[in-house]
Amino acid sequence: MTDLLYSEEEEALRAAVRDLLTDHCDAAGVIARTESDAPHDLALWKLLAEGMGLAGLLVPEAQGGQGASHREAAVVLEELGRAVAPVPYLTSAVVATEALLACGDEELLGRLASGRTVGTLAVGLHAAPGAALKAVRLENGTLHGELTGIADAAAADVLLVPADDGGLYAVAADTVTVTPQTSLDLTRPLATVTLDGAPGRRIGDAEPAVRRALRAAAGLLASEQLGVADWALTETVRYLKERKQFNRPVGGFQALKHRLAQLWLEVVNLRAAARAAADALASGEDTDVTVAVAQAYAAPVAVHAAEEALQLHAGIGMTWEHPIHLYLKRAKADSIAYGTAGAHREALAELVDLQAP
Repeated sequence: MTDLLYSEEEEALRAAVRDLLTDHCDAAGVIARTESDAPHDLALWKLLAEGMGLAGLLVPEAQGGQGASHREAAVVLEELGRAVAPVPYLTSAVVATEALLACGDEELLGRLASGRTVGTLAVGLHAAPGAALKAVRLENGTLHGELTGIADAAAADVLLVPADDGGLYAVAADTVTVTPQTSLDLTRPLATVTLDGAPGRRIGDAEPAVRRALRAAAGLLASEQLGVADWALTETVRYLKERKQFNRPVGGFQALKHRLAQLWLEVVNLRAAARAAADALASGEDTDVTVAVAQAYAAPVAVHAAEEALQLHAGIGMTWEHPIHLYLKRAKADSIAYGTAGAHREALAELVDLQAP
């Protein structure tokens, strides 16, 4: 295992992304966008993807990308989680990109790396690595069927669709019907994708590509969950230092100190697990085990941090104007994304041959 501490380059990347999000992704703007018919902030996506080149971090330079690693992508996802940014970074720059890397489709990979094309893997957000895939029918060279729970499908230009012949097909978004679903997380909307004779281009075998994509998604999702938890802890500490009761800061009450100290320990442990998962994906060492450990731990911590933030902000935390509800919904939605904590614990037990009695 390499050094899990952030390198100078990673800290510089964090600072650049955070500055951009501070200027272009304020909480009031995100809340207003979730209430509109356009939840995705495509202007922000353009700044991140085209302006900073972040869409191609995982793509080799020879194929039009930045030639970086999962560690750098994890830093970006931390900051996006901290801002609950409504952009399709995880779904396009990580999940769809990893599937294309497995297939070796350089033309489409270059388009995604440039940021001018948004891709989405048409697999339900709840699907864990190694889970059975729902595939559409291939009939007379066209695709037929319905896929549900597809994250960021509304923002996609191309969908990567598994078919019943074992292939993964690239399908233009304007040849399918995308119907929004009611989503708990309003910053990462879900949709039903209906294919009725949609043309597709086979780009490779679905099973290894989807397995690779979902493993990377689960591992790097832990960094997004870290960003959510870290924001919740930081903002709660700041608020409790300012809020007074009985003419003294609420943060000075011993019972609240204990709760915050426990939460701090959980966030520190989550940081270690998320960094280990990103490093394992980058190095290829003990990847399955490390990703399972990270996801088994990350979801409960992120949810706990958001719940504590909501409670400790008291009345103001219950209002729609305060952004805490965005973080709680993101944490809850992430807790079932790419496999629940329980599913990852079961997978981990099998990986290390530790069976239940």
